[in-house]
Amino acid sequence: MNFMMLPPEVNSALMFTGAGSAPTLAAATAWDGLVAELGEAAEAFSSVTSGLASGSWQGPAAAAMAAAAAPYAGWLSAAATRALGAATQAKAAAAVFESAQAATVHPELVLANRNQLVSLVLSNLFGQNAPAIAATESTYEELWAQDVAATVGYHGGASAVAAQLAPWQQAIQALPGRVAAMATTGPAASAAAALASGPAAALDIGNNGSGNFLSIGNIGNNNLGSGNTGSANLGGGNIGNGNLGSGNTGNVNLGNGNNGFFNFGNGNLGDTNFGSGNSGNLNLGSGNRFGSGNIGFGNRFGDGNFGSGNAGSYNFGTGNNGSFNIGSGNNGDSNIGFGNLGTNNLGFGNNGSNNIGFGLSGSNQIGIGGLNAGIGNMGFGNAGDNNVGFFNSGSNNIGFFNSGDGNFGFAHAGSTNTGFWNSGGTNTGFGNGGSLNFGFGNGGVENMGHGNAGSFNMGFGNGGGGNTGFYNSGTYNTGFSNAAETNTGWENSGNVNTGGYNSGGLNTGIGSPDTQAGPNSGFGHSGSGNSGFFNSGDGNSGFENSNTCVSANGHSGVRNSGDATNVGFSNSGSNNTGIFNTGTFNTGIANSGSDSSGLLISGTNSSGALNSGDDQSGFNN
Repeated sequence: MNFMMLPPEVNSALMFTGAGSAPTLAAATAWDGLVAELGEAAEAFSSVTSGLASGSWQGPAAAAMAAAAAPYAGWLSAAATRALGAATQAKAAAAVFESAQAATVHPELVLANRNQLVSLVLSNLFGQNAPAIAATESTYEELWAQDVAATVGYHGGASAVAAQLAPWQQAIQALPGRVAAMATTGPAASAAAALASGPAAALDIGNNGSGNFLSIGNIGNNNLGSGNTGSANLGGGNIGNGNLGSGNTGNVNLGNGNNGFFNFGNGNLGDTNFGSGNSGNLNLGSGNRFGSGNIGFGNRFGDGNFGSGNAGSYNFGTGNNGSFNIGSGNNGDSNIGFGNLGTNNLGFGNNGSNNIGFGLSGSNQIGIGGLNAGIGNMGFGNAGDNNVGFFNSGSNNIGFFNSGDGNFGFAHAGSTNTGFWNSGGTNTGFGNGGSLNFGFGNGGVENMGHGNAGSFNMGFGNGGGGNTGFYNSGTYNTGFSNAAETNTGWENSGNVNTGGYNSGGLNTGIGSPDTQAGPNSGFGHSGSGNSGFFNSGDGNSGFENSNTCVSANGHSGVRNSGDATNVGFSNSGSNNTGIFNTGTFNTGIANSGSDSSGLLISGTNSSGALNSGDDQSGFNN
């Protein structure tokens, strides 16, 4: 068994469950008793035979008796010595176990760490818990290393103790005549052989390939990690080659949950991205959607932007809706300044084109107009209408630098957002290039968390879709670093597994490269294509989900119900992502409307929190 690859949940549980050292200490006591009895028997046997030989019984028969009895007396003395050695080694084995148990992390500490991680992930609505999540994962790795050191030390100590034991077969063979023959054949000999082989000889958790080091369940060659389908991966659950990380689909990714080539970061969908949650190529930042060469956050449908929240190409600034703008909040092309609605304007708050100045309404003007070029505004530099704030080229915004409509916050190129730097629509958070996200830096659609380039995810760093967890480049998984589909667990590159490090399919357990018969993995399901525990319907991953739709794609997470796909915890309805949502296409917590993101929203197409109306952003509208 490779203790290095077993998580602390397993190693700690193995060390703290069972009988402990008590049976070994009891065996040592029994061996001590046998030592005393064998010593007394040897002394008594020698005394009786010597008394007979030196007494009244004389002659050839007495001499023959004494000669025949001497080996038995010697054997009893030798057996007493061997029993003393066995007692000593049994005590040493108990001491080795107790030392290893003291060095092993208690299972309650491991459970507390995992519960803390779940709590942090669930409350990581805007990514504020990212440092704490990283610290918790770092602590988990330390717990893992501590358990590995303890179990490896235990294995070495126990092996050293076993090496000091003298085989009893040699002592038995020293018995004369038929006694030795009876002891070395038959049931006793079979039992001894079975004990010598031990349970480890029957355990085979293998790889399909060669050169895999300290790993299990790989299909491929030269992997340092487990559950990979591919070669030369340093990590687990990858589909592809040369990945440094886990849960990637593709080649030479440096990070986790990427779907593409040579991404440096997490949850990217595309090639050569540096950051997280990007959908496209050569982006530096997070949450950029369907574009390439962007530097920043939440840019959408464009290339070469330097800044955040832009919808267009080659903008330098934030919240621009158009291309070739320098500044922020411009709606149009080739503007220099802030809050211009039109093209080729130099200044701010102009409504028109080819203007130089401030607050001008019309085109081809130079000068200073009113405070606002639009109507119904409260503030300064607004080219749109009915804004409260500054430099908004869109309408019905509360904030500044918004080129979209109906936003609450700043630098939105999309509409009906609450937060900042969102180029998509109906987001609650910041830096989202997609729509209906609750969090930050999401390039996909309807994600709760951060850094997701895929869609309908709850968690972070997911390049695939429909996942509850983090770093999944596959789809409809519950767990982390899964590159395939419908798994419950971690670092699986095969489909519909319950457990970890499986490159095969339909496995319940750890480290299998084989595909089982199915139709489910895990326990307690009614339906097919399920992983996890006690799911009903088809295609679910996680725990106690009920899918009432005849569809290959069920729910991921815990206790979701309804038709179509819900992701997260205790959602009903359809296509919801988050916790306790009852409507349709909602992202967040306890939303009962539709097409909304945020908290406790009962309206439609709204973001923020506590909004009962439609098309609302902000709070309590």
